[in-house]
Amino acid sequence: MSGLPQPLADIVDDFAGVGEQDRLELLLEFSRELPELPAHLTAAAMEPVPECQSPLFLDVDLTDREAVRLYFSAPPEAPTTRGFASILAQGLDGQSAAAIAAVPDDFYHALGLDSVVSPLRLRGMSAMLARIKRRLAA
Repeated sequence: MSGLPQPLADIVDDFAGVGEQDRLELLLEFSRELPELPAHLTAAAMEPVPECQSPLFLDVDLTDREAVRLYFSAPPEAPTTRGFASILAQGLDGQSAAAIAAVPDDFYHALGLDSVVSPLRLRGMSAMLARIKRRLAA
């Protein structure tokens, strides 16, 4: 898929390289890799993403538009939501605002999770990316 920063393109390739059931396991693996929040940031100070079925909060640090920092908070008992957040964190954190803005809104379909994750959950990932892009445009 074109228009993806290299780290996100690599993640999409990882998902494409495994079978359908293994994609779900890979998503769960990502959920365990969601980076911890830095000490100066709490979920209460972050933007909620109510479109997600589980509580999810995000923060977009635009201090350096050439290296945007993304932070996510999701409970451990929400592995799908955490997995999506981790994919965005690992794939987009540190990228330029322009590179993030250029990510296709529906890139998550390239992960091949449509048949193993409910459309409501996929909508949550779409909402995370949309909120990030709105913050970049503001």
